[in-house]
Amino acid sequence: MKKKVMLPIWLTKILMIFTILGPGLITASADNDAPGIATYSVAGSKYGYSFIWLILVITIGEVVIQEMAARMGAVTGKGAADLIRERYGVRITTFAMLALFIANLGTTVAEFAGVAAAGELFGISKYISVPIACLIMSLLVLRARYKNVEKVLLVLTFASLSYVFAVFFVKPDWAAVGQAIIKPTLQLDRDYIFSILAVIGTTITPWGIFYLQASIADKGVEMREYANTRIDVSFGAAWGNIISAFIIIVTAATLFSAGIVVEDAKDAALALEPLAGNWAGFLFAVGLLGASLLAVSVLPLSTTYAICEAFGFERGLNRNPKDAPVFYGGFAFIMLISMLIVLIPGIPLFPIMILSQAMNAILLPALLILILKLANDAVLMGKYRNSKLSNILAYGITALIMVTTVVLLLEPFLKA
Repeated sequence: MKKKVMLPIWLTKILMIFTILGPGLITASADNDAPGIATYSVAGSKYGYSFIWLILVITIGEVVIQEMAARMGAVTGKGAADLIRERYGVRITTFAMLALFIANLGTTVAEFAGVAAAGELFGISKYISVPIACLIMSLLVLRARYKNVEKVLLVLTFASLSYVFAVFFVKPDWAAVGQAIIKPTLQLDRDYIFSILAVIGTTITPWGIFYLQASIADKGVEMREYANTRIDVSFGAAWGNIISAFIIIVTAATLFSAGIVVEDAKDAALALEPLAGNWAGFLFAVGLLGASLLAVSVLPLSTTYAICEAFGFERGLNRNPKDAPVFYGGFAFIMLISMLIVLIPGIPLFPIMILSQAMNAILLPALLILILKLANDAVLMGKYRNSKLSNILAYGITALIMVTTVVLLLEPFLKA
């Protein structure tokens, strides 16, 4: 008889955490997608460590907002789009879905821009890499069972680990990093303010809220088992933002200190040279491609799912295309339009990625206010409605985005 191998308690606890990870980790890790990597790389190369404080603030905000969405999914068994329609009617639902569609379409375009940028680092034309990626990911999402898709996505979430290892090679000034957290610096400069919005918009995303809540509802998670989901959501948000912080730290320690501002994928790849040497371009391309494919497989799906849910159309990968033409047609439309935009000759790839994330942030408050009202609805949520602390933090991040947007618009007049 074989002896049972007893694992250390600490290792058993870690393994238990990994067994319950799912939508929360996928959603947060997909935030470190191509536009996310581009945004953090530009911020780190242009402003050094000065955005680290913002990552800390955003982490708190993301944990609160994603937990709120997950809790609503568990309590109601419905997605956010469905609840918005039930509570606020067709007009507000149409406005909310339009905002979601614009934000998600822009980000899907950015994901394909990431595929194109990664392909160029491999020496492959975007006219080859982008259509192939579009076809492969469409088949993966539409043909495979979601359980299998989720496993593939979870594997892809580890593509950005290279930045964690890179930190040990670049040896950043940790005192300066600590100083940036304790004493935040702000600049009344259009590019700086725009970068703040882009960093917020690439971390707390409109699609992430809708995708996560729909995933929790689809899985049939109930409040009696919600503790595991809370761990998934909290760990996912923390993990995703640790990676974000490492990207900024690595680019600040290598590129900012050398006076190099990231303008394209080749510039961004230089940050990994201390880790990978001549293989830096290859390593960056692999990470960028993996991150892009992860988000490209989630974004269009979450968009068309939310829209179909909001307006009562048949939806879900378990449905036949004949029974859910709007669901599958919407998915195909988003993928096709996004691909065609990226294939426009001479279109700048990195600026597209960063612009899409700033747009996410600008559109986010309108959706957050609706979500917050739902999470505080006593009839809908009962004893599981938001706590005062959750409301303070969630409304605080909403106010931060709105104030930053207003400052961006008024910046020319403020400097006059």
